[in-house]
Amino acid sequence: MRLKSDIFVSALIRRVFADGGFAAVEASGAPEAGAIFVRCRYRDGTESLFGPAPQSIFEDGEAAGDRLFELRLERAEHEKVQALLAKERNFDSDLWIVEIEADDPLRYLGVRPA
Repeated sequence: MRLKSDIFVSALIRRVFADGGFAAVEASGAPEAGAIFVRCRYRDGTESLFGPAPQSIFEDGEAAGDRLFELRLERAEHEKVQALLAKERNFDSDLWIVEIEADDPLRYLGVRPA
């Protein structure tokens, strides 16, 4: 069974803060099953964007409740990230956007290998 989106986001934020980082909800989506996008800001002004990985990539042995993310943009300019998020928001208005400032965002997210 998969965690509700609001519980997953709350746990993510708490983990980041517990490690001394910063995290905030930029946009709240559907509490039960809204898609979650994680924007990671770096000290050099660039950003990476992680979005939900397609469900079809789960292997038979993987737990159906795990949330996997995929890297959508890596160390891109702010405007590129904003444009992609606007496009996603037009497609699905119930999505979550979580912003984190952490040196190693992969520590907090299950990311699908490229």
